[in-house]
Amino acid sequence: MTGHGHGMMHGPGGMGHDEAAMPGLRGLDATPQESAEMAVMFRHFDLIDRSVETLPDGIRTVTNARDPEVMAALVGHVTGMIARVEEGRDPQVFIQSPTLDIFFARGDRIETQIDISDAGIVVTQTSDDPELVEALHVHAAEVTAMAERGMQAVHEMMMKRAGN
Repeated sequence: MTGHGHGMMHGPGGMGHDEAAMPGLRGLDATPQESAEMAVMFRHFDLIDRSVETLPDGIRTVTNARDPEVMAALVGHVTGMIARVEEGRDPQVFIQSPTLDIFFARGDRIETQIDISDAGIVVTQTSDDPELVEALHVHAAEVTAMAERGMQAVHEMMMKRAGN
């Protein structure tokens, strides 16, 4: 595998991450549209603003994008992933955090409210399951890191997991 001029490749023998094609955003059950939405968000993470309120029983996030195309991708991704969790349909995206595993296993124990306003997409998720609450807190921090640093944050998380 080579970069073929599409972006920087790294790893042993040139194998690894392709910044342009972003093959890690594909999944065993992810649609091309879902992968494309993630690619838009990663390419334009610098246009995304996000805040997280940690609740005793969950999270409240407010996420907005300063570009209509990025905002559309953001809304599509968030609503699509929440629907997948509710249906127990894990997309198995190659770079996805293992934190999501518990969501797909116990999604019926998460209460979700989504509001789209001028502030952005506001998501409140709560649960009476302490393990789910902890996973919501961890995942919110992971998503915030990706909104702040893009694919660099993903690389850092993957390297940290590989070191464990």
